[in-house]
Amino acid sequence: MAKRQPPPADAAARFDAYYEEIFGERWKPLRQSMFEEHRQVALEFPSLRPYFLDEASKLAADILPVREGDSILDMCAAPGGKTLVLAAKLAGTGSLVSNDRSATRRARLRTVLEEHLPQDFRRNIIVTGHDASRWGLHEREAYDHVLLDAPCSSERHVLNDPQALSEWSASRPKRLAVQQFAMLAAALEAVKIGGTILYSTCAIAPIEDEQVIARLFDKRKGRFELLEMDVPFAEKRAYGSIILPDTAEGRGPLYFCHLRRLA
Repeated sequence: MAKRQPPPADAAARFDAYYEEIFGERWKPLRQSMFEEHRQVALEFPSLRPYFLDEASKLAADILPVREGDSILDMCAAPGGKTLVLAAKLAGTGSLVSNDRSATRRARLRTVLEEHLPQDFRRNIIVTGHDASRWGLHEREAYDHVLLDAPCSSERHVLNDPQALSEWSASRPKRLAVQQFAMLAAALEAVKIGGTILYSTCAIAPIEDEQVIARLFDKRKGRFELLEMDVPFAEKRAYGSIILPDTAEGRGPLYFCHLRRLA
């Protein structure tokens, strides 16, 4: 296997300059923490292999107040860790639509479900491949809860992948934020009035996190409210909270915000 080449020095410098402007002196320890091991937790069902995911992801998925019999939409579900958390809460009741637009990622999602979830817990799950940003055009007020773990910059991955770091530019968070807002607006249409949405990313850039929520307030004023969250290791942001690995013993990064639809 060919050895990965380090990214050009100017690419790493641009990346560091972008995030240092956001985090100031905290950037260096935060950056270093993203090279260290994730703090993981195992999801286990009898007679099946455990599934390991970042503990911050489980903490976030647990925020949704899912009860047996609910209808749930996981808009960007692959690789499947959060879907497992939701499926365990439903315990084979209600319905869970587990969506991912990428065929490759859907294949991985199906494998995760088959290998780590009991058959009785899989019978109520439908795996789909729709464009999450257009969901609200075709299905409205259909779900009790929606989980949107949106595609994002995933800076921890970028730092650990020289190729991804060499391709990074400041325009990437801006492009992703446009897509994230479109998906969140679609989620607001898809959830029932009185239902809730959990918006999350593994990005640390505010433009992909609380600024997406701020834009929803600007564009959909009066149609939703923020719900209070009390999550271990979480730091409050202008809207929502974030778990960062430098202060959360390796958990995260993970941003999340819990919303209730009002109209």
